[in-house]
Amino acid sequence: SGLIGRSWAMVFAAGGFKVKLYDIAQQQLTTALENIRKQMKEMEKSGVLKGALSAEQQLALISICTDLKTAVEGAAFIQECTPENLELKKKIFDQLDLIVGENVILSSSTSCLLPSKLFTGLKHVKQCIVSHPVNPPYFVPLVEIVPHPETDPSTTERTYALMKKIGQSPVKLNREIEGFVLNRLQYAVISEAWRLVGEGVISPTDLDLVMSDGLGMRYAFIGPLETMHLNAEGVSNYCERYAEGMRLVLNTFGPVPEFSGETVQKVNQALSEKIPVVPKVLDARRKWRDECLTGLAKLKTQMKSD
Repeated sequence: SGLIGRSWAMVFAAGGFKVKLYDIAQQQLTTALENIRKQMKEMEKSGVLKGALSAEQQLALISICTDLKTAVEGAAFIQECTPENLELKKKIFDQLDLIVGENVILSSSTSCLLPSKLFTGLKHVKQCIVSHPVNPPYFVPLVEIVPHPETDPSTTERTYALMKKIGQSPVKLNREIEGFVLNRLQYAVISEAWRLVGEGVISPTDLDLVMSDGLGMRYAFIGPLETMHLNAEGVSNYCERYAEGMRLVLNTFGPVPEFSGETVQKVNQALSEKIPVVPKVLDARRKWRDECLTGLAKLKTQMKSD
């Protein structure tokens, strides 16, 4: 019932599903429920609450439980949201494997642990899958659906359909790969950003501006492949025009950075001047970020319906 678990609970309730929020500590659950209530009420007030139900109707769908067996009784879908620790996650799935039936889907929120590391050896491995959300899932709809090599195709299809039903934007990976897709793309951008700042080509704040007021503007609506398609007379034409130049630039990329030393200090200093590393300031900036994401999500929904 941490940040991701609470956000998932809100997403499922917005879709009209009954949710049992499980944790080992009663106080943690009580706090989580209070936090969910506060968030839902605020979003309802500002007109950005998801789903067709009122905040009270959605809250009525969420209950809490400290007993795992009771929590999963009658469940059709179980979304695990424990910290990113392989042994802890395996322990949870080992426990679930002993108590679930043949129809429930066992899903993990992991952002980087491979399904083969999480689920291999489980009796219900065919029902296991990774559904990796983007933090926070309530505001950012993408979900990466990653199967174990033994996952039944019907598990993937049912998970995909459920994510669509609750208003998320699921994507299916055909096989597992380190970092999945979102983090591989993210790390590629971070890696080159780090090199450019480290080599003194650009300041950290200007680097972020290149993304927020440049690439990020169009990437909020279309991806890199469609961008190629639209920036020429189709992808084939783009490759004819720009392949040589792209290869020339890509061949100048340096090795994978260590993410240590002087560049850490340089980036940290620039960002700390902009956003001091003080809990109150960081929380306020995160709140602003989430409000921006909410507004963007609302705009995208309006544009799709238009």
